[in-house]
Amino acid sequence: MTAAHRSTAAPAAAPADAGPFAECVLCREPTEHPESTKGATLCPVCAWQEAQRTACSG
Repeated sequence: MTAAHRSTAAPAAAPADAGPFAECVLCREPTEHPESTKGATLCPVCAWQEAQRTACSG
């Protein structure tokens, strides 16, 4: 995958030893963010779906 195809909005994956992961505020699945992350955390699937819902259609 080239750099042009990577999403710049996606968060970097947390290290494996970061401890427990925060749960998604929509589906309650584990996210890539540690529990200490502030704000509403989304799993990759819900983040993608949310981006699709809010994307400009025109």
